[in-house]
Amino acid sequence: MVRRGGRDESQETLMWCLCCLYSSEPQNAVELKANSWVRSLLCHLLSSSKWESNEAETSAFISALGYTSADYYCHLVKNMVVSLVRELRENQFSGLNIQESISASRVNAISIVCVPLITLPDLAPLLETLLLYHGGSSKEILSSEFLESVNEAFLKKKISLPESVIFSLWLRHLPSLEKATLHLLDQLFSIQLNSLEEVACVIKDSLLPQAASHPAIFRIVNEIFKNALVETGGTSEVLTIMQVFTQLFLQERQNENKQHKFPLKAYFPYHHQPLVRGLVRRPFELPTTYWSQHVKRISDMLKALVEDTNASSLTDLFEIWFLVACFGEWLDIAAEQLVKAAVEPDPVLWLLAFYYCPKNENQQRAQTVVEAQEVYSHLMMLFNCADLSLKDLEAAVHRVTGTEQCCNQQFTTHLLTNFLLFSPGGHKIAQECIYHITEITDTSKEVHNLLIRTAYRFNHSGEENQRTVKLLNELLQKLTLKV
Repeated sequence: MVRRGGRDESQETLMWCLCCLYSSEPQNAVELKANSWVRSLLCHLLSSSKWESNEAETSAFISALGYTSADYYCHLVKNMVVSLVRELRENQFSGLNIQESISASRVNAISIVCVPLITLPDLAPLLETLLLYHGGSSKEILSSEFLESVNEAFLKKKISLPESVIFSLWLRHLPSLEKATLHLLDQLFSIQLNSLEEVACVIKDSLLPQAASHPAIFRIVNEIFKNALVETGGTSEVLTIMQVFTQLFLQERQNENKQHKFPLKAYFPYHHQPLVRGLVRRPFELPTTYWSQHVKRISDMLKALVEDTNASSLTDLFEIWFLVACFGEWLDIAAEQLVKAAVEPDPVLWLLAFYYCPKNENQQRAQTVVEAQEVYSHLMMLFNCADLSLKDLEAAVHRVTGTEQCCNQQFTTHLLTNFLLFSPGGHKIAQECIYHITEITDTSKEVHNLLIRTAYRFNHSGEENQRTVKLLNELLQKLTLKV
């Protein structure tokens, strides 16, 4: 039996040992019982400063109060939490630095003791106070085990804390932020992306778009997305997730009080700021009649940057491309405007050629634009034909199925898919044509992700042509079975 008089170093050592014995994920009845015993023993130790008497006298006192031991220790934990919260808040706002090292040591010890008790609802006020506590020290005073445990419990939805507290956790402990971001990606990879509404819901629930209002968090999350993109070879799933995250981040930033907003440069410190400002503008902020002009402006600025000799290295090109890819909504709008003949074609074709083939040198990219121009001209000749057959699109389809270059294939597939969606005659052969393309090539996921992005945009901005909406839903139903 542990004596209540255990003090100082020996008591702290014993508490630490108990924390190590605690199982954060008990697998059986024995581990559950052991956790209960650890909690009970911790309560005894935490109350030792109040009691100098032996175990029997304490038990008699509890009985005299009319409590069972379980009730008593429950009240004890609540009172302990209230006391510690008051002490920490008074110290935080007192402005005094007396015995700062002792205070930091005590705060660290409190955080260690909290580790096995983190999921107790009564402990929530103490967790909040600790995570918002800094104490004037430049070094982290909370134990890393505590910070990791809180983050783990939050990710597994075992605890609920205010958003500001979670943001403070991620700002003071970057491994927790990294783990939260990777956890989000794992979640999204494990579900089938049937709609971007579902993706947006999962991303919002993670609190990462809200937390990204702080530039430091935004840049780290963005860097993790960038690494995921490289590791997966630039898959359309990661690109789509990244683009939805960016849209949600922009929504959160737009809703912020202007006085508390960080400048855009804080989020994108190394990028051409006029291009950043152009990409950050949401489509709904502009009349649709200005979209073509805005797309051309983005394309012109981007082309000037890419063809600049200072941006000739692959690293520079990748950073520029990644910035554009984050704001893929404008790329989808550009491709749609192109097929609807609502925009000057050359700048848009160049923009899409850069997006789909970023590694190409200027001469290669110019050749890609020429080839895309041929496909585009052919499609535009057929745009108003009411009666189309698959044979009429043979030349465009061959551009997709006959090329070995993946980037050119995806570029042409984007043009062709939009033609089928928005042209009067394309509706009749859309399913047959897309089925033919996706059977021969490995582009099912790319087409599926393009369609769910289009559906998401329609749901938010509206689409007057109900026949297009109907076709879009039918195509999604067919492709969902294939991906």
